[in-house]
This record gives sequence, C-alpha cells and structure tokens, in this order.
Amino acid sequence: MSIAVSTLPNDVDALQAMVLSMSGEIARLKAVNDNAEVRIARLHALLKALERARYGRSSERLTDGQLDFAFDEIQTGLGAIEAKLDQETPKREKPSRQRKAFAAHLERIHVTLEPEILACGCGSCDRVKIAEDVSERLDVIPARFRVIVTHRPKYACKACHETIVQAEAPAHIIEAGVPTEALLAQIAVSKYADGLPLYRQEGIYARDGVELSRSLMASWMGRVGFQLEPVADRVLDHIRMGDRIFADETTLPTLAPGSGKTKTAWLWTYACDDGPFGGVGPPMVAYRFEDSRAGSCPDRHLAGFAGLLQVDGYKAYNQLAAPDRLGGPVTLAACWAHLRRYFYELHISGVSHVATETVERMKTLWALEDRIRGKAPELRRAARQEHSAPVVQALWALWESELPRVPGKSKTAEAIRYAIGRRDALERFLHDGRLDIDNNTVERAIRPQTITRKNALFAGSDGGGRTWATIATLLATCRLNNVDPQAWLTTTLQRIADRWPNKNIDELLPWNYPRN
Repeated sequence: MSIAVSTLPNDVDALQAMVLSMSGEIARLKAVNDNAEVRIARLHALLKALERARYGRSSERLTDGQLDFAFDEIQTGLGAIEAKLDQETPKREKPSRQRKAFAAHLERIHVTLEPEILACGCGSCDRVKIAEDVSERLDVIPARFRVIVTHRPKYACKACHETIVQAEAPAHIIEAGVPTEALLAQIAVSKYADGLPLYRQEGIYARDGVELSRSLMASWMGRVGFQLEPVADRVLDHIRMGDRIFADETTLPTLAPGSGKTKTAWLWTYACDDGPFGGVGPPMVAYRFEDSRAGSCPDRHLAGFAGLLQVDGYKAYNQLAAPDRLGGPVTLAACWAHLRRYFYELHISGVSHVATETVERMKTLWALEDRIRGKAPELRRAARQEHSAPVVQALWALWESELPRVPGKSKTAEAIRYAIGRRDALERFLHDGRLDIDNNTVERAIRPQTITRKNALFAGSDGGGRTWATIATLLATCRLNNVDPQAWLTTTLQRIADRWPNKNIDELLPWNYPRN
C-alpha cells in the first residue's frame, strides 16, 4: 500500500490516527488472507484426496457421480474464496496462467475500446497506433424457440383456370405435428445424452412461454425411436462384423404395468473399439433393453458372431461359448479388473496378506498395458509374453499354494476359486494382442446411462426402454466418434423424413457424419 507524501496531514495527531487506522486495516487484510489460505489449503488437500480416490487404487470405492459432485463443490468453494479476496484486496496480484484458446469455429465479435484523446505536453494530438492488448471472453446466446411459418402458394392459369400448381408439403418425422426435426433432436439429446428428464425440460421450456407437456414429448420420442431403429440395428450389425466385442449388462428400474411397482429389467451393452491395438475402425456401442438377464439374450443379440467376446465373470455368457452353438462358439476372454476388485476389497480391509500381495503384483500388468496401448497386435502379444506372462504365472502359483491354507468359506478362498475357475479366459489376453486386459471399454459405455437411469422409469421392454436403448445407441456412438449429437440427429431425422433410401443407411451412421 503506497501513499503520496503530499497527501499526508501536517498535524501530528491526525498523522497518528491515520497510522493507527492503516495498522488496523493491514491487520484485517492479513487475517482475511491467512483465513483464505487455510481454507484454500484444506480444499486443495481434499481435492487431492478425491483425485486419489478417483484415479488411484481406491477408484472402485466411489461412484463417478459422487466424485464429480464433490469436485464441483470444492471448485465452487475455491471460487467463493477468490471472490472474497478480490473484494477485500482489489489490487492483489494474481499469478499469471496460460489459458487454453477457445475453439476456432466459435464466432468472434470484435469490440474496440478507443481511449479518450487528450492533449500531449507538446501540444500535439497526432497519435499513431503502436500496439494493442487483445483479450477474449466466452459469451453465449441462450437457446430460444422460434416458429417456422411455411407458405405454399397456389397458382392457376389465367387463361384456362384448369391447371393449379403448388409445392409439395415438406415431409416431417411427426406428420402434421408442431416440432421440427431440430426440436426433436434437442429433446432427445437432453434426455438420452444429458440425463435431463422430460418433466424438467417441460419446466425449462415453460420459462420461454412454450407449453410442451411431458406426455406429448414422450410420444414424440417414441416416434423418433421407431424411425431410428434401423440405424441403431445397423450399429450392432457393424459390431458383430468385428473380431472382438466387449459385453456387459446393468439393471434398469422398470414400472410394472398395473401394479404401480417397479421390477428389474436389463440394459445389455456391446462395444467395439480397435484403437487400443492400432485398428482404424470407428468405435461404437449398442444397447439392448430386455426383461431378462438370461444367456439367451446375448446369444440372440450376437447371432452370427463367433469371434472374441470380452466379458466379466457372469456365467450367462458361457452359453455363447458352447461348441454346438448355432453359428459357432465365441471365444471368451475374462476381465482382470473385475477379478482385481475381489482382492482389492480384501486388501483395503487388511484381512488378507494374499490379497495385498495379489494387488501389488497386478500393478505391473496395467503398467505394461499403458505402454503398449495403440501398438499393433503382434507387438502387444510379444510384450505381454515377455513381461506379463511371468507375473500371471507367479499369481497362479501364489493362489494355488495359499488356497489350502485359508478357510474354505472365506472371502479370500472365494476370490482365489473365482480366478482359478476362469484361468483359460483370464490368460487369453497374453496370447492375442487384439484383446485388452480388462472390460473397461464397455463399462465406460454403460456409465453415462446410469445417469439417465436415476431419472427415469420405463413402461416395459416394448415402450420407453426400447426407445431409450435405440436413441442412446446412436448418441453414445456419436460421442465416441467426437460427433456433435444434436447436429447429427437433426440431419439424420431430416434425411429419414425425406425418405432416405435404405440401401444408403450406412451413410447415416455417426462415424460417417462430417466433423469439423
């Protein structure tokens, strides 16, 4: 804090009062700063702990939703502290930081602030521009509704009055309905990609004076899902054409008609991503809604597929590996991350030295996977044979030697038996570079759907659940291919309304949509 000497009072008493006042202000600002530093340090410590919980060995302990909420709240707290410091000490220097540039495609609105021109000491005002400071801030124009008014004039011949011509009415997904394809895409993306239920959208749109009931929007979504079914089916067709598929399933709350209660349904998920072994094919995911968790479901979904199927330990998938399966058996590969969870729970509870040693040895397996990600299959196989195979063999030796020594009904014995019973499937990744060590690809594909699951009930497998699976298949595949889902869906619905030929259906697939 600096003060010009000319502004100091000549009176001693007044000068002493000013010094005392300044001392008090300095003490107050120091207290504010010290308190802020303590709070910031505490929040940063909590943030680091949460980062370890998310990315470290305790990643299975908290859900992504819980962690995301905690991160948001911590950053909010830090922002409030910084705002208070800015208010209390407006001239404090902030550390400079490199800010990421805004995307090039965003519209730029240039505003030039010219200074007031004052006379110089030389008496001349002839200024020349020598430089300028340029800063960018992110702005937004809130989404707004508009009404498309279509006029179709009719024309008749002045001479005979017999021939009348008029342009054909444009085709729409909702015939004689009020929504454009862009509005349908907005509602679908908000619900099935962003987890915004229809009743919340109803309230949001009402703020703009637009009354769209949730029942009306639900009816629209059913029609959209029906029109998109062939495209979603085509995604699954492409997944079945691949050499390797990731598969998993998760529960869904489903409203049982007539009872007012919920029952359990299932969302079966199939994913394909050749990136980890250097493939050039597009990543994709397909969902299927079922009332059952039986092995007949994936057998039906994957009819005709006889390649590599990477799954967790659920026994229903064994049906697909049966030698007499129609179309040929699949080759099952197990998930090491799923196995690791069994031992990790025992490790963190401190009740099993076998579990602790297992978890520690498994670290080297994932360390190698990080190094060989994106390499060709033969290179991945060679690296695993050299580095991972000895670790895996040592784990089998450890488990087989310890199993007779632990109580047969203990969780440790259960985990060891789980591993030994799936030895061939667990070792398969060592011999085929196309396989991953875990099933995390499909688990990541399921995770976004759990957000929507919390906000929705489905009337049955022929209703909302099937529509959800269809639309989510396409929007999730857009995300995997870095395609704007709303732009893609708007264009696709317009094409379908215009009777897009079925022979060209592959051109509608998300990975064939032009990207910026």
